[in-house]
Parts: sequence; structure tokens; C-alpha cells
Amino acid sequence: MVTDSSAPRGFGHVETWVFDLDNTLYPHHLNLWQQVDERIRTYVSGFLKVSKEEAFRVQKDYYKRYGTTMRGLMAEHGLKPDDYLEFVHEIDHSPLVPNPALGAALERLPGRKLILTNGTRKHAENVMRRLEVHHHFEDVFDIAAADLDPKPLPRVYERFLARHTVDAKKAAMFEDLARNLETPYALGMTTVLVVPEGQREVFREHWELEGRDAVYVDYVTENIVSFLENLLAKLRL
Repeated sequence: MVTDSSAPRGFGHVETWVFDLDNTLYPHHLNLWQQVDERIRTYVSGFLKVSKEEAFRVQKDYYKRYGTTMRGLMAEHGLKPDDYLEFVHEIDHSPLVPNPALGAALERLPGRKLILTNGTRKHAENVMRRLEVHHHFEDVFDIAAADLDPKPLPRVYERFLARHTVDAKKAAMFEDLARNLETPYALGMTTVLVVPEGQREVFREHWELEGRDAVYVDYVTENIVSFLENLLAKLRL
């Protein structure tokens, strides 16, 4: 059970910095995830042999209830995930360009940097290389490493912490969905919700916008680079 606290947690004790990937490390307005979203709909339509309209309904229903559409298809229709994961992540990464300011901020953060994503390692590596920040991260914990379980399931975070020997009470988590921060907060992490400008025009689901004021969100930022730069200045790093 998450309980309220008098003040947000700080960063002076943080030894491990954990980042979500999509819509967190890069701006949402690039619509990179929209490509994945559309390919998921196409896959669902073909797999279930339904219209695109019905596929959209199923996709969003499973995403909300299971954490990922894939997990819903596995649970309710016996989906074998390998082909699905390969298909939905075959996207054009060219909208991403190098982000030297992000790279500089990551380099100055003291301690380890890790990616925790519901996507694949291949997709994460493509994104990080396009941003030219791949060399700042120690490793990627992807959907395969999580045994195909998605955030926000608590066991995903437990597996992540065990795999990488991370002390949650000395870690910070950056995410674009508030619900994915509830368990990290309960485990002792400092939490940051990344909500880029213009996201209300891009997101289709109202529930994805919820949680900015939740007790398990320590900080909210519209710009991850500015947030990190201001944090580093406060930490005098």
C-alpha cells in the first residue's frame, strides 16, 4: 500500500538510474511509438481475423488490462510472442536524431544507468544508437528478460532488481506512464514522471494521462534533459 509523504524523495543517495525507453528518452511528438501502435493493430487484425476497428478496441482493452496487448493475446488467444515482437518493432527509427545534451547529462549522472522497457532489446538498442546515448547504459532489461511479463506487474521490477543487483532504496526511476511508477515507489525508488509537451494531442487513452498527482510520483517533468541538467546543478555535479 502506497502512503503519502510530506515531501518528494531526493536524489543525493541515488546510485542507480533506471529509465523507461519509449516516450521517455525521446520526445513523444516524434510519434515513434505511434508506428509501433499501428503495427500492433495490423497484427491483431490479421491474427484474430477482425476489422481494424475491432482490432483497435481489442488492442487498447488488452493494453489497459494486461500491461501490453501481447500479454492479452497470449492469455486469451494462445499467441506465440516471437513473431509478434519482431513484427511490431519493425519501424522507421529515422525520426530520432542524436541528442548530445541528453548524452552529456547521462554521462554526468553518478552511478549506473539501466533501461527497463516493455519493448525488445533490439528496439531499445536501435533507439539508443540513433540518440547516440547507448554507451552510457550498462544494460537493457527488456520484455524477454522479464519472461514476457510487462510493467506494471510487481514481479517485473523484482526480476529487474535481482538480475542487476539494484538496491531499490538507492535508485531512481524515470517513466512516461504514472501507473508504472507505483511499484518502484513502493520499493523505495525516487520516481519521475516524464510527460512531454503536446502529449494530450497524441495520446488516445484518457487513463494514460492520469497519475500526475499520485502520491507515488515524486516529480513531474515535460523535458527530461532540462530536468537532468537542473538536478545535476543542484547536486553540484
